[in-house]
Amino acid sequence: MALYFKNVKGMGRGVFSDKKIKKGETIEICPVIVLPEKDVRLLDKIDLERYYYMWGKEFKKAAITLGYGSLYNHSFTPNAQYIRNSKDELMKYVSLKDIPANTEITVNYNGNPKDQTPYEF
Repeated sequence: MALYFKNVKGMGRGVFSDKKIKKGETIEICPVIVLPEKDVRLLDKIDLERYYYMWGKEFKKAAITLGYGSLYNHSFTPNAQYIRNSKDELMKYVSLKDIPANTEITVNYNGNPKDQTPYEF
């Protein structure tokens, strides 16, 4: 499987695969760069607000995911989910269902794929 990104109308860049992904398959494991709480506000000032995840036990730190991790778009009906691994500073992306080739891979930014809480940057 080869991941790639392309522009998605109204969403910016999104992540795709050139091959079908089966339900439960690991799509990508991304190392993260963890930033301390004091630096989180700086990310918003330099237009990185769309590219980091809240991190740590109380979600007061920020993590920039490497690889394609910061490019997965949000959906309330995602076909994938992300799983934080704080100990190893990794983010794992796993498919929730079969994803046809060349279909955008999306996650729910709320963390829980079923969480319908409105999401704002």
